Formats: sequence, structure tokens, C-alpha cells
Amino acid sequence: MSRDTNVPSSSAFPKGIGKPALRALATMGISHIDQLADFTEGQLLALHGMGPKAIELLREALMAGGKSFAEPKRSQ
Repeated sequence: MSRDTNVPSSSAFPKGIGKPALRALATMGISHIDQLADFTEGQLLALHGMGPKAIELLREALMAGGKSFAEPKRSQ
């Protein structure tokens, strides 16, 4: 059985995040929860494999660390 080395360690993220979401994070180079603060929810939801459940779990984990997703840039 081979191990998927492209998927970040599940211990770096909250329990319950599925492998498709972990692979989506890996495509963005995200390997730790703190890095999520550089991205908006919309950017992450646009990734194949990332869904509302994963976003909610990630939001809660960020909030527990006193952080949040980036705010979307407003167009003028």
C-alpha cells in the first residue's frame, strides 16, 4: 500500500477533513492551518475537492487560533 505524499499531514488540520480537501490544500501549497489566513473562503471553495463541510471545520480551527480567512478584495 503506497502513501500519498502529496497530501498534507492530517494532524496539521482538524479531524474530519477529507482526503479530497487535503489534496486540494496541497495543490495550493498549504500544509498548516495558519496558512489558510492568506486565502479567502471563495478561493478555497473553488478548489476541486473542497466543500462546505471542510470550510466550516477549517474556519472553526482558524477561529480557535485567533485567526480568520482573508477578506475578499473589493472592486471599485
